[in-house]
Amino acid sequence: MRSLRSILLTGGAGFIGSALIRALLHQPHLEHLVILDSLTYAGNRANLIGPDQDPRLNFIEGDVGDEALISKLLKEFRCSGIMHLAAETHVDQSIENPAKFITTNINGTFSILNAARCHGVALLQCSTDEVYGPIVAPTKADESFPLNPSSPYSASKASADLIVQAAHRTFGQEIIIARCSNNYGPRQHREKLIPTLIHHALRDESLPIYGSGKQIRDWIHVDDTARGLIRVFEKGETSRIYNLGANCERTNLEIARAVLKTLNKPETLIDHIEDRPGHDTRYAVDATRSMNELGWRPKLPFQTGFEKVIHELSIALNPD
Repeated sequence: MRSLRSILLTGGAGFIGSALIRALLHQPHLEHLVILDSLTYAGNRANLIGPDQDPRLNFIEGDVGDEALISKLLKEFRCSGIMHLAAETHVDQSIENPAKFITTNINGTFSILNAARCHGVALLQCSTDEVYGPIVAPTKADESFPLNPSSPYSASKASADLIVQAAHRTFGQEIIIARCSNNYGPRQHREKLIPTLIHHALRDESLPIYGSGKQIRDWIHVDDTARGLIRVFEKGETSRIYNLGANCERTNLEIARAVLKTLNKPETLIDHIEDRPGHDTRYAVDATRSMNELGWRPKLPFQTGFEKVIHELSIALNPD
């Protein structure tokens, strides 16, 4: 089992990264948790748990493309592994500006890999179900499915996965890949579907839904993902891929209607807008390998987590 004694976590100020910090701080053997984040628009230092309050946390503002900095941190903190979550993730932005996705998601991963190889530490690559492309129901993609990305975002993540796998085959590097389905939960950026819908509904504004809204996603709470990432890092077989999904498929239209129902708002607020290019109709992963080999399972029921997110955002926007 891999050691969690000293971990370098890239992208820790982001949505999934900050949830992973909280989960890691409950690990009894953790001595150092080094957070490397460039604090782009999607990274927020407020997402962190008081870096000045927990002596195990060390925050460094920096870029994953800075290989010299990464090597310095690995040496200084004698890191036992890297959890690589830093990435550009918004599909719409990848369509408008693909270049930054190439820079961060591909070149940044290459820099992380090089540093990991030089220091002989294991690397967990956090990826996405979108690399499999659209999956026709009732099929679910297991880890053997071919890569079939549709957007610049998913193509950049698929490319990073292949570079990581090649590092194992060529150099014998210790790598593991986790591919996660759609995450939701606290501290998620406004650009994502559920926070967008909640913010609009709370202001009685129209809820923008691409096309028919019948696109299907498998939703998993970010805390379940964080537990899964830790389990994959600790127990995952070297060079193996592990899907993390919750078997909780919902259409975007169903999500919008659920938001409105919970907030007692009319469905007339739903506004079908022009669909985005290359919009995949359905993502669905088979997480049997993670369940059977790692003993991981999602715990939080969707309705419970979903209503909690709505409640928390309602309080944040209407504190009185």
